[in-house]
Amino acid sequence: MAAPATSHFSLPGWKPGSRSGLARRGLMLVLSSPSGAGKTTLSRRLLAEDDRITMSVSVTTRAPRPGEVDGKDYFFVSKERFEELRDTGALLEHATVFSNLYGTPRQAVEDALSAGRDVLFDIDWQGTQQLDQSAEQDLVKVFLLPPTAEDLEKRLRTRAQDTDDVVRQRMSKASDEISHFTEYDYILINQDVEDSLAKLKAILQAERLKRRRLTGLAGFVKGLRDAL
Repeated sequence: MAAPATSHFSLPGWKPGSRSGLARRGLMLVLSSPSGAGKTTLSRRLLAEDDRITMSVSVTTRAPRPGEVDGKDYFFVSKERFEELRDTGALLEHATVFSNLYGTPRQAVEDALSAGRDVLFDIDWQGTQQLDQSAEQDLVKVFLLPPTAEDLEKRLRTRAQDTDDVVRQRMSKASDEISHFTEYDYILINQDVEDSLAKLKAILQAERLKRRRLTGLAGFVKGLRDAL
């Protein structure tokens, strides 16, 4: 494989810097769901209420939707540029969704994890499988389910971003997406946003405390033992 292509991709709202407290390695929190199940709302709430986690911004070949900002919501690139990033190893994962290409820039994520920063991923099961193969120890996988099929369709129609044909296509695809729930560590049924957010925060806090992520623990324990 060729050396990864250099790029301008970065994680919004985060800059490398000093850390306080016990040093640890960051984690990759994946939140997946069928389109319309509420993961975007949940992701935004988590990011707004926890300043220790940053959103991974994907690159995509699809056109921007109204209100989307390049470099904040996605990095919008040509198919040729996407293929260059993919073929040179500059993407951690990539997938095709509704005929559009999506991928995660590698370097920004690796820099954040090394600095003890957590990164949130809004990706589907295809991308999650790839991350599971290359970064299993860093990965925490959460799948979000709608309470009912009727609720999912209502959410898709209420947001008024898609035509009737696209809504039907997304509903049809949802069954296949949901079938991959067994590949995830945690399942949340998103009937109430506040309840789902509280549970997601609890998952994140527990995962942050896992011994394997506490890179400064050995030194801390040695200091305690030396002082005894």
